[in-house]
Amino acid sequence: MDPLITIAPVTGAMASPAGHYSHAVCHGGLVFISGQLGVRPDGTHTADLPFEDQVHQTLMNLRAALESAGADLGGVVKVTAYIVGVAHWPRFNAVYASVMGPARPARAVVPVPELHHGYLVEVDAIAVRGGYDGVPVPA
Repeated sequence: MDPLITIAPVTGAMASPAGHYSHAVCHGGLVFISGQLGVRPDGTHTADLPFEDQVHQTLMNLRAALESAGADLGGVVKVTAYIVGVAHWPRFNAVYASVMGPARPARAVVPVPELHHGYLVEVDAIAVRGGYDGVPVPA
């Protein structure tokens, strides 16, 4: 492996990866976060819970993966969210906005027919360590 690529450690704030991947990989000042589901830190699933609860846990997992790599939500520059059913979009957006606060990274929301373990949402991201100004340009 390239010595400039580092794999962030798994912390107690997130479940161990369930497959052959890392939650967060760093290269230079960038952090690449693998797709996160709503798995609790103890490895139990939230797929049976309401959509909003799944989104919240998924974003808490995103936060934990970022923090394990020395980044935070303020440093996120790109998010891709996969949601089962476009009808969930407004509810996803409401929870997402409450968690992300003033940060407004580039984002794509992709409706999909299904996700692993019956989840309704999965999120991946790219961030920079140390954050960025994150200030939207006024219209």
